[in-house]
Amino acid sequence: MTEKIITELRTIESLDRVIINSVCLLKAENSVEVGLITDKAYTENDVASAKKIIRKYVPEYFNCSVKVTKLTPDENMVAKKIFEVINESNRQLAALITPEDIKVEKTQTGFYFTITVIRTSAYLSDVAQNIAAQLKKCFCGEFEGRCKEAKGKIDDLIIEEKHTNVDYEIPIRTYEIADFKPLEGTSTPTTAVYIADLNFVADKVVVCGEIISIRERTITNSNGKERIMFSFTINDMTATMRFAYFCRQKSIDKIRELKVGDSIVLTCKTELYNGEIRPTALTVDFGRVPNGFVPEKRQSKPVPKYYETVFPQPYIDFTQNDFFTDTSLPDCLTQNNFVVFDLETTGLNSSPSGGNMDRIIEIGAFKIIGGEIKESFSTFINPERKLSQEIIGLTGIEQEMVADAPTYQQVMPDFFKFIDGCYLVGHNAANFDFKFIDYYCSICGYVPERKIFDTIPLSQQLLRLSNYKLNTVADYFGITFNHHRAIDDALTTAKIFIELIKLKKSLPNLC
Repeated sequence: MTEKIITELRTIESLDRVIINSVCLLKAENSVEVGLITDKAYTENDVASAKKIIRKYVPEYFNCSVKVTKLTPDENMVAKKIFEVINESNRQLAALITPEDIKVEKTQTGFYFTITVIRTSAYLSDVAQNIAAQLKKCFCGEFEGRCKEAKGKIDDLIIEEKHTNVDYEIPIRTYEIADFKPLEGTSTPTTAVYIADLNFVADKVVVCGEIISIRERTITNSNGKERIMFSFTINDMTATMRFAYFCRQKSIDKIRELKVGDSIVLTCKTELYNGEIRPTALTVDFGRVPNGFVPEKRQSKPVPKYYETVFPQPYIDFTQNDFFTDTSLPDCLTQNNFVVFDLETTGLNSSPSGGNMDRIIEIGAFKIIGGEIKESFSTFINPERKLSQEIIGLTGIEQEMVADAPTYQQVMPDFFKFIDGCYLVGHNAANFDFKFIDYYCSICGYVPERKIFDTIPLSQQLLRLSNYKLNTVADYFGITFNHHRAIDDALTTAKIFIELIKLKKSLPNLC
């Protein structure tokens, strides 16, 4: 509502850069006084026009008055305010600068500022934009700025000792094979590894499970020789995985007799291919998961003590508060922490049983603390494969944008630390995004808790819309954003989640 009021006020020529400086509500006197600041000369008629606009948005039972002040800041005032904003909102940057590092120049329409820092990074461009937005709340006029690097100051920087996390090895879970019977193997394995734990390279490892699907193909090698390859998808009650098997000529008829529902034992080797574990069966025998088998709870590596690759950033929303709307938040929102996240991926295959599991190429996440969006976590991820033109067109993420990005092995420990102790929130997160997080965290040895709130069923419960796509729900709440980028979708989802919980006044069921 505030933005709408400002837009109308700025149709008045002398108030074309006006800001709302204060709103004083005196309930005992049924009175509202709105303070406006402009940088141009104004008349009593202008004040009357402004009051007429504001009157429309103030409840009828309140008297309304408007006070307009003319204020033209100088360079020193703006520089001082910039330093205050940085100290309040960005401790990391505040530790690197002094007031002398802030230079302000007057322009025809406002001011241009330069902040000299020891080292620049991509997020500092956002910092400059946020500072400019905050300045517009305090002063009239246009504000632009940038952060530039001061290489001469690097020598004065005290280098802190680098903290490293302790590496933990999680034991591989196994169980005893029941009713083993050789089909073509010469050994008699007694234990099998949980398929859910098969994320390591090995020359020989045994798995067991029920056949979910089986396919036969003829493969021609570079020498023109043909071989029969079977593809088994098996499930052992912990996970489902596909295994390739190049069949010996003497075993073809035996293997062809196998059918969906049979339980088999595969002696395999695993290799790392494009950053992904590829299992290949060496021999096939009969055997099954024992009766009454209950999988042990998967252990997780401890939460890392330090961030190593992706460091969360403080987030400040400089949008002016809506002074005329009840912004009180329910306790369930203020007394819990939430991480609202979104992913961009190389495709829609979110199951390793489907063969070539798609990769994450971007994570965007925001942490809600005390009912407010306080921190952000954002990074591209190198998928170690070529992006399709469809994905490039959908997301706007080009190959060169992810080429030098960290891999999921570097990112997931930091993301696991970021979500520790929080509920997870996403738009279709339960059915899609969380599967990627769970899978790639597990490969790195981490087990995220499945504590998920999904804004799709929550929106369906509380709103009546033609559909419940993210942009449709965002339109309902008047939220604009750049769709199909993880960081923008995550921020929009966070704002939507807060609005939905304000309507519901309680947390929904976990998905």
